[in-house]
Amino acid sequence: MRQDSRDDFQAWLWGEILLFGLLGSSLALFVTNHQLQTKFSLPQLGLVLQTVMAFAGGIIALLAGIRFAVEGRRLDLFLCTGFLVASVSIVAFAIAPVLDGQPVHRAEAWAGVAGRLFAWTVISAAPFVPGRSGPRALANTAVAACVVLVLGWLALRSSSGVLPAIDPRSEAPGLLTGTLAAQALLNLLAVVGFGKRFYERREDLDRWLALGSTLMLFASLHYVFTPVLAAGSVSRGDALRLLAYGLLLAGAWRAISYAEFGRAVAEERARVAREIHDGLAQYLFAVSTHASMLQNGAPQAETIAKLREAANAAQQEARFAILALSTAAGTAPFDAALRRYIEFLTADGQLEVDLEIDLDVRLAPDEQIEVFRIVQEGLANVRKHANATRAEVVIGMRNYERFVLIRDNGEGFDGESPAAGQGLKNIRARTKTIEGGFTLTSKPGLGTALEVVLRT
Repeated sequence: MRQDSRDDFQAWLWGEILLFGLLGSSLALFVTNHQLQTKFSLPQLGLVLQTVMAFAGGIIALLAGIRFAVEGRRLDLFLCTGFLVASVSIVAFAIAPVLDGQPVHRAEAWAGVAGRLFAWTVISAAPFVPGRSGPRALANTAVAACVVLVLGWLALRSSSGVLPAIDPRSEAPGLLTGTLAAQALLNLLAVVGFGKRFYERREDLDRWLALGSTLMLFASLHYVFTPVLAAGSVSRGDALRLLAYGLLLAGAWRAISYAEFGRAVAEERARVAREIHDGLAQYLFAVSTHASMLQNGAPQAETIAKLREAANAAQQEARFAILALSTAAGTAPFDAALRRYIEFLTADGQLEVDLEIDLDVRLAPDEQIEVFRIVQEGLANVRKHANATRAEVVIGMRNYERFVLIRDNGEGFDGESPAAGQGLKNIRARTKTIEGGFTLTSKPGLGTALEVVLRT
């Protein structure tokens, strides 16, 4: 295990220990002080909280479904199904029944409890399910989960007469306490499962899922002592549950961003590989050709000079290829990779480049890759065609717009330089990819300025 990975896990583990300590102390105080075990009759607030949690759960299910469509992992399939069941249960059994001002009936109350238990059964199984599934699995699983919910609802409705009544003003029946305790055990299983998975794989989503499950665990333990099964009542467990949904939503959002970044990285790797084939292979072929010419008796002075030139070009191309691949792999921070590229570019002293990056400018993952390539193409044009000694690269903010500026003190040109045509076409294409705007200004003797305004 690498040192940075070990430190990352230890930081998460200490955070979990601290969170368990704080929430455990709070729960102990809650259990020993009966005055704290109260529910508040706030119908409007309760309805709002239930609606927010249903909405958050639906978004988490959607994001997990999108990531499953991209990567096909069963982990995301189970997460999508579990949070979909949780959201549907809240809407169907906690929100819809009270919209007409009536209290939640016995069947709906028990259906809400059963739906939440079913949801966390699926979610807690997610970290232990390996492998991948095809795209049809998502629709099939979602339909199957909804069928189970409907059948469960019909079964509870038909047997509502034998189910114990749930009255917030009286002591909770033993069946309800046992069911809520079972949900707490499922939450604990999810904490252990996602924590173990984070230790083994170091995936950012697992860290957030473990933290969210920890909050959900203590919310469930609070519900054991003060069950809240209607939208008309609010308890301290609701606050923890809402916070848990917030953490889970943040983790799912980050995960889908990384999934899109991973897809962009894969595409960029393929493009870099093509560039290596077209560039480096060309120079190596030239080296081989001139070596063969020497063997066949070609003039040594002229051939050796061309051989040395081709070898130097191949060496420089290889250095840039290595840097490009490290950037395409997404292993280096954007600004560090850009500074390192400029160091490579200016190592021979032919061009001086000033780089200025506004720390307030935030670039999306797809923008980072394309902006890096735009700067790379722009400086390559400056070096090859502008006859410049100095260039400036600025990534900043102006009038609430993010922009990338590449400016040089070269000879400039009227219109568009034929020599730089392909490089400018590439920059325009990359700008279009990230929905930006491209402008180019140049005058003979006054240099050239290239600016890309990023999407708002």
